[in-house]
Amino acid sequence: MADEIDDLQLTFEALRDTEHAKNRLIEDLLGRLRRLCQELEQEKLDHDRESHFNREVQLRVKELKDELRLVKTRTERDAFILVLIDGDGMIFDDPLIQRGENGGREAAGILWGAVRDYVQQIMPDLTSDYKIVTRVYANLKGLGDVCTRAGILDSPTIMEDFTRGFTGSKQLFDFTDVGSGKDRADDKVSELFKLFVNNSHCKHIIFGGSHDNGYARLLEDIAGQATPNQITLLEGVPFERELAIMKSKYLFTRFDTLFRSTKINIYQQQYQQLQQIRPQPNSQSQSMSQMAPSYMSNLQSSHSSGLHNGVPDGLSTAFPVPQPQQTGYQSPYHTSMTRTPSESTNNSMMNPLAPTWANKVVSAPPAQTASPPPTPQPSTMENANKIPRNKFGQRIDPTIQYDKSEVRRVQKIHMCNVHFLRHDCPYGNDCTHDHFYKPSKNELLTLRVIARGTPCNFGSACDDIKCIYGHR
Repeated sequence: MADEIDDLQLTFEALRDTEHAKNRLIEDLLGRLRRLCQELEQEKLDHDRESHFNREVQLRVKELKDELRLVKTRTERDAFILVLIDGDGMIFDDPLIQRGENGGREAAGILWGAVRDYVQQIMPDLTSDYKIVTRVYANLKGLGDVCTRAGILDSPTIMEDFTRGFTGSKQLFDFTDVGSGKDRADDKVSELFKLFVNNSHCKHIIFGGSHDNGYARLLEDIAGQATPNQITLLEGVPFERELAIMKSKYLFTRFDTLFRSTKINIYQQQYQQLQQIRPQPNSQSQSMSQMAPSYMSNLQSSHSSGLHNGVPDGLSTAFPVPQPQQTGYQSPYHTSMTRTPSESTNNSMMNPLAPTWANKVVSAPPAQTASPPPTPQPSTMENANKIPRNKFGQRIDPTIQYDKSEVRRVQKIHMCNVHFLRHDCPYGNDCTHDHFYKPSKNELLTLRVIARGTPCNFGSACDDIKCIYGHR
């Protein structure tokens, strides 16, 4: 009996242990279920939150796409091509300006058509409803006066008629008179260029300023703001040296029959007119008559930039006709010698056919009083021998080390090259460039670099030891 009780006790204890194990298992399962339920609730909350966020994002993306589509539509609808021209150097062709107001309308039509054809070539995907905005800035009075003196126009007012026709032919074409004064056209062109280079509506800029090295600095300043495909350099007269170097980085073109390809030479025209009414001069007198005008034509373009005495940069000279001299040829830069005009001089100023210094130079002397050509002065020959030349006899310019940033700084001072480097500026107190600045030796050296940017008309054959221009 006692053994049976012991067996029952063992069986009871075994069942009790099993019951405890079952309870622990159930408790563990309940705990895990509780945690899973909590995690499920959290996941539900997270899911709801993500769903809500995704819906908001989708709505925002849709709104942004709609806004982008609207902006793109507005940008394309108001797209335009900007044609920006410095009219002081980019001068319209002679036959156009000679026709006055009709020529202005014709020039505007030719320019509009040329721009349309060019844009179609470089931007074939651009919508066809884009506009062409043209801005031309120039000193009209100076330009008209010089064209008249050069024999291109009969009256300066024809230039005003031309600009009136140009402006009135198209609603977005403007030919603006900036008046006389240095850098007026340059400053307006530069500021307008900077204003539109980042304008999203402006799809392309066609920039006409091939005559002025100063625009090379403008292109350097905006190099990081615009891609090269956004700008086309328009050529009228051949690109100046610094622009010719930079043009490979941009698109460039020219519109034939629209702009002059050469600068206006006042004295060449006047000399040709004298040749038509006078016998052909001998070689010695011809070289003397051409020496002053040809060399003087460098002075205008040698200044840093802008107008000189109200005459545009695109003109090869803005000097008055040399006054008659009784002592023969003198340097055009020499202004210290003066004389009282005689009666014959006054008469010659009123009558262009009266005997004058210029007429005597270009007229063949009577055979019975002919004299041999003057022998060059020893000092002139000695100076010519001091000029460095290569083995072919061509003049070469000594190398000058310079800093581009210093060149830009000195250019902004607007010092008169002829006054500081030759010490004989013919304008004197009337010169529009600075004569009173006190340059250092380094600044004078930099000014010489700037002056060399203008090529000498005599080229490598130049014999003037004081010449400040470049010889290639």
